[in-house]
Amino acid sequence: MAHPAPWWRLRPALLALALILALAPMPTARAGQTPRPAERGPPVRLFTEEELARYSGEEEDQPIYLAVKGVVFDVSSGKEFYGRGAPYNALTGKDSSRGVAKMSLDPADLTHDTTGLTTKELEALDEVFSKVYKAKYPIVGYTARRILNEDGSPNLDFKPEDQPHFDLKDEF
Repeated sequence: MAHPAPWWRLRPALLALALILALAPMPTARAGQTPRPAERGPPVRLFTEEELARYSGEEEDQPIYLAVKGVVFDVSSGKEFYGRGAPYNALTGKDSSRGVAKMSLDPADLTHDTTGLTTKELEALDEVFSKVYKAKYPIVGYTARRILNEDGSPNLDFKPEDQPHFDLKDEF
């Protein structure tokens, strides 16, 4: 009479281990990583200047978007600040990094161009970007300018995997 294979005797223990693993909660993040939010919005996308301009808060049925440092945020939940006629509506529908850095609503400052800003202004931009926009509003995409150079070639300094809420399968 043939004896059953040695693993056969381990079958009850293996089944118990499989059941424990199946019922155990999965870790939400590795050590040192920030856990992702449970709910995610729509996949991130790439916006041209013309596309982003459509989301300036002028149309009631459209979301309100603004970009800072090439990251496009949905600020619709702050409609009282960013909607039509609101105090910061001038920032919407475009990358207003310079205006955010200078705390300015001057039309000349409502641009992505941060050349010539002081160290203090650049620090203010980083602080508002992190503590206000990234902390409060969902990221819905990136400006084409952030990902592409003026000649259309890829911006090699852009690392989407370092951006919050970015998932490669969402973009490609």
